[in-house]
Amino acid sequence: MRVVVWSIFNAFVVALAVTLVGCGSHKQDPGGNGDGMQPDVCSGPSCDAARCQAMGKPVTAVTGTVFAPNGTLPLFGINVYVPGSDPGPLPDGVQCTRCTGALPGNPIVATISDDAGHFALAGIPAGDNIPIVITSGKWRKRLVIPHVDACTEQPLPAADTTLPRDQTEGELPRIAITTGMADSLECLVRKLGIADTEITTDRHAGHVHLYAGTLGKDRFKVGFPGGSGQAFSDAQTLWGNLDKLLHYDIVMFSCEGAPYADTKPQAAMNAVKAYADRGGRLFVSHWHNVWIEGSYDTGQTQKPAVWPAIARWTNNGMELASHSSSRIDELGNPKGPAFATWMMNVGGSTVRDHIELVDQLPDPQTNEIASTGRTTCSAVDPAKAERWVYLPDQGRGTQNFQFTTPNEAAAEQRCGKVVFSDMHVSGTSGDGDYPDSCGTGRALTPQEKALAFMFFDIASCVDVLL
Repeated sequence: MRVVVWSIFNAFVVALAVTLVGCGSHKQDPGGNGDGMQPDVCSGPSCDAARCQAMGKPVTAVTGTVFAPNGTLPLFGINVYVPGSDPGPLPDGVQCTRCTGALPGNPIVATISDDAGHFALAGIPAGDNIPIVITSGKWRKRLVIPHVDACTEQPLPAADTTLPRDQTEGELPRIAITTGMADSLECLVRKLGIADTEITTDRHAGHVHLYAGTLGKDRFKVGFPGGSGQAFSDAQTLWGNLDKLLHYDIVMFSCEGAPYADTKPQAAMNAVKAYADRGGRLFVSHWHNVWIEGSYDTGQTQKPAVWPAIARWTNNGMELASHSSSRIDELGNPKGPAFATWMMNVGGSTVRDHIELVDQLPDPQTNEIASTGRTTCSAVDPAKAERWVYLPDQGRGTQNFQFTTPNEAAAEQRCGKVVFSDMHVSGTSGDGDYPDSCGTGRALTPQEKALAFMFFDIASCVDVLL
């Protein structure tokens, strides 16, 4: 099936309004009102569902699987719905989005993709030009199904249920990524399918902007569509400027190999906290714990923690043993069971809850496949944060965790999210300019799949349970 363009949406809204008013079943009119029939009190899609069930037929539905932009990785927790009115454009910049808020467009019927990425949108209207919205945060694809037969279950093809790769396919969040010597989050988004034309410097129009962190990649290779030979702006121009941060929905800091606290003055620490507190989504890797913990190295300028008491830190910079594995916490995280099942479904775990931590490439000196895990955090306060992944062989130290912000405010007043991860995309940043440094043709590693789950989850609304 091919969908038609969203530009016919307004015409559909008019038709849908007529359908909802007049779609009720009819019964005999004992009072003799002209045609001998009168409308039943029931109208709308729920009546259609009841009539289908009364006839022993399935409820009118569309089904499918939501995929990441790469079209192969199914996604959990994505909203799928039929709007009753035009959802309108997404607002620019950071927003305070809580899960208690309504989805835009007054949904007629809605569902959420499960831990295999599957969804069944049951009880939808039958007829022509039925609109569907697939969304999480600022990820949004809008499509119109040319025709839906009543009392049928109609599958949608993967091409229609895949999140957009670029602006021609739908809407994407604005993402800033700083590079680093010891990690390469800039490679993860490309492997997840975001188009090269969307990955640019902050001086260009892409939705993903790359910034040069300490000893990280600092330019595109010549010929790269997003910015041939262009140099990245320095990371300090990003994290030192709150107005610039607020332009982005998601900000990601790749591990630089050390805290480098002197490149993160107190004004920048305060700006990053303010960004998250206003609704920003912050994803930090390994030594970027400095943004949470504050600086601890006596040889550098001391800075207090901006998020005190979230976690206890070991600041252990040593790599874990080769072929180490971590565990998914199914008890300390409400999404833990779904995360564990999803990892099994996508091949990220071969044993439930286990995530093997392996580098993309063998060590050039030993040819050994190294572990990319680290153990920087010993524990989190469960009243302030959710533990997602821990290390059983390292005193059950926390490897990945998430908290909502402002963390000092009541849960129902929080707007943003912060993810800390001691999992690396790879052990080091590769050779060459971006994207040659990422390599080619490599499948997602187990830890990259785990990071992908957290990457798409961080874009979603803030749950006020914590």
